[in-house]
Amino acid sequence: MTAAEETGVAPLLRQWRELAGSSVLLDGFHALKHALRFGARVPLALTEDRAAVLSLARELAPDLAGRLEGLLRDVPRGTLHGLVPRPHPTGVAALAVRGGDDLADARTAPVIVLDDPRHLGNVGAVIRLAAGAGAAGVLTTGTVDPWHPNVVRASAGLHFATAVRRCEPPELPPGPLYALDPEGRDLRGLVLPDDAILAFGSERHGLSDALRERADQLVALPMRAQVSSYNLATSVAMTLYHWMAGRAPDPGGPRSTDGTGPDAIGQRGAEPDSTGTGMDGTDGTARS
Repeated sequence: MTAAEETGVAPLLRQWRELAGSSVLLDGFHALKHALRFGARVPLALTEDRAAVLSLARELAPDLAGRLEGLLRDVPRGTLHGLVPRPHPTGVAALAVRGGDDLADARTAPVIVLDDPRHLGNVGAVIRLAAGAGAAGVLTTGTVDPWHPNVVRASAGLHFATAVRRCEPPELPPGPLYALDPEGRDLRGLVLPDDAILAFGSERHGLSDALRERADQLVALPMRAQVSSYNLATSVAMTLYHWMAGRAPDPGGPRSTDGTGPDAIGQRGAEPDSTGTGMDGTDGTARS
């Protein structure tokens, strides 16, 4: 880095360090894209290749291209390594003000509860699912911070599209509680109400006694004999899809936020899967 570069980047680094302790890290272009689309306030966004990022925006997020042009600040290559643990391949890192986590008592979509989850990547994948399905929020019990940077990275910044917070069983919002459990009733024979609370046990230990006792209905996912479990995010996806399948489809059909078509894995606008780091060495499976 030249002396001129050091002089120019110093105020940005100082601003980053002042904001970092109280902000949400948006690690990568796609996290920043989703955060902006869903109303996040982003005081600082840095890139090591402004031209490449703006080109990516014009291709994948034309609705945000002008906004990103005014927001992104260029920094020399290697700068992000000193600011984030693992810079994203897209060469973007930003800081956002944490979103709201309030849930309305009268809901038109289920709330997901993850009971003492351990795998940060799984939590992020569930938040991404919840955002895509239009769920009202994702609540977690236990010690894991659902706003941990690895969770936000795995959710691709979709924390800002739904309510996300930690919540212990006595503090759950009102609504019928459906707890996923192998001894429950087959999901295929149930209609999940819009105000349902859908609880999923931890990757290793399943549902806690506190949630099981509070449940209005134990629910089991269909699964072939001798298969022990599904991945946690897969279990949530199956359950949310069952709820969605019982609702009238959107007259406009599925489309991405920018109106250019699908924006999902394997389709236009998709990014490679990016997960966080497991905390306890589990494979991230859910007992259901």
